[in-house]
Amino acid sequence: MASEPTPGEIFDRAVAEGQRRLDQSLLELVSTSFIAGFTVVFGLVGLGIVEGLLGPVGHGVAALGGALAFGVGVVFLVAGRTELFNENFSDPAAAAVDSGDPSVVWALFRLWVVTLLFNLVGGGLFSLVFAVDGALPAGTTDALATVATESATRGLVASFARAIAGGALVSLLSFLLVSVESDGSRLSLSYVVGVLLALGPFEHVVVTALHVFLGVLFGAGVAPVRVGTVVGVVTAGNLVGGLGLVTFAHVAQAAGASEG
Repeated sequence: MASEPTPGEIFDRAVAEGQRRLDQSLLELVSTSFIAGFTVVFGLVGLGIVEGLLGPVGHGVAALGGALAFGVGVVFLVAGRTELFNENFSDPAAAAVDSGDPSVVWALFRLWVVTLLFNLVGGGLFSLVFAVDGALPAGTTDALATVATESATRGLVASFARAIAGGALVSLLSFLLVSVESDGSRLSLSYVVGVLLALGPFEHVVVTALHVFLGVLFGAGVAPVRVGTVVGVVTAGNLVGGLGLVTFAHVAQAAGASEG
């Protein structure tokens, strides 16, 4: 039986994966980020379909079923090695720490800004496909609009707290993916994290923004100013949870262990 990797070995794996991400050409980064955006939409649409079907059974059952459906979208993201904002905090940060080169800050900034932008562009454009009348089963659009309205009208402090949790959860996934050996373990972890993210629901800026956009397409009465405010608050929370609570702590732990 293979021994479990040490924190130092996990850090070395994270550095290798982070360097791969930082070294992507602009075209590759734009493409993988765009793909991740419309992959998220598949997860959201799956959530809406299942919640719509299970709605008559009860809200709790419908929410659980929707979360179980959404988890598949996160599996697609990981299996396809696409670039999702916040999920790409941990490994690139490890690579930046390992390099010791201050100029790598620009590479991190480029990675995260391009990823977030094209996650939203890809997901937003793909959402328009499902806005076509009859493209989704009956009940799906109402379910998506309801969840979007709940997300957009939630108190900003609560949204910030949920975003901290969501950012920590998604960044934790990145750390866990380099901690396990098999593809089956990686995909299982991805599914569990996806289900937990939707079940909270904990806020992730790309998921939240695209969910609200889908809801608006299906009649949710959310003002553009409110959408922008929510996206800003959730982004800030993701940075606190993803970078502050998880990424820096794990990178420091692993880097310290490798030096010891």
